[in-house]
Amino acid sequence: MQAARFIEVGRMDVGGIPEPEPARGEVLVKVAAAGICGTDRHILKGEFPSRPPVVLGHEFSGTVVALGEGVTTHKVGDLVACDPNIACGVCPSCLLGRINLCENLVAVGVHRDGGFAEYSAFPAHRAIPLPSGLGLREAAFSEPLACCIHALDVAAIRPGERAIVIGGGVIGLLCVQLARLAGAEVMLLTRSPDRQRIGENVGAGLTVATPTEAKAAWPRGADVVLECAGVSETVAEAPRLAARGGGVVIVGVLAKGDTVPIEPFDLLVREVDLRMAFVNPFTQSRALKLLASGAIRTAPLVTREVGREEIPALLASKPGPAEVKVLVAG
Repeated sequence: MQAARFIEVGRMDVGGIPEPEPARGEVLVKVAAAGICGTDRHILKGEFPSRPPVVLGHEFSGTVVALGEGVTTHKVGDLVACDPNIACGVCPSCLLGRINLCENLVAVGVHRDGGFAEYSAFPAHRAIPLPSGLGLREAAFSEPLACCIHALDVAAIRPGERAIVIGGGVIGLLCVQLARLAGAEVMLLTRSPDRQRIGENVGAGLTVATPTEAKAAWPRGADVVLECAGVSETVAEAPRLAARGGGVVIVGVLAKGDTVPIEPFDLLVREVDLRMAFVNPFTQSRALKLLASGAIRTAPLVTREVGREEIPALLASKPGPAEVKVLVAG
């Protein structure tokens, strides 16, 4: 089968590899659609831990075509989305229910072969059945949406509050929609006019290009700031956009080793809550239900569709100013 594999830092190959066979407790899925994520770019640059050689792609959906020994929860023909994060279930974090903080976390498409291939084998309990009426293309958004739902859970936005979303990529634009569904007044901060237009299309009440514009529009700041760009400069700026007693949630993934200057005195005297939201603990089924309901719009977020042979060049380059979500067709 054809697959796009991360070989070493700075190098990916696209070519033929053996079709995987599902092990005990696993399903084999024919991949229908896979999303390219900023984390894939970090992996290629050596900025996010991985285990090469490995087929990348952790945002994908498809059809179950074979069952490993002992699988009784699925049948051939089931439509599923991959929840890529496999927790051990026995470490202290897992026993506390915080599976996203598992000490032995393994991710499909990061540490073991994922969805940038014709077929992928992974544990059956991570193959989440699609709700009736949800298409495979839309289901490929369920993993990033699940991460955003966790971020909104952490943020605990209340109706009537003001929320600033920093970053107009797919995570930012999904958070815009979720914050609006939570009843917040939403501002999107992104320098890209194209992303601003998409943001307005999916629910941002106000779009600005700079922190200065954001402060001018809301001088007292926002009740919640969601940093979705994953950039050191905007992480440093996020607390300054929060109101007194407000909160900041870091959602975007920065490169491993990046540092950010923060002024603890400012956070203290304004009692700004700085929190993090990592991946998708128990939220992917909720994401699929939201997608199936039509409450979350994904069509405006797809800016390009490519074949697997285009993946290496895409990951080696910076996303364009108008790029939001690139889907890889199965």
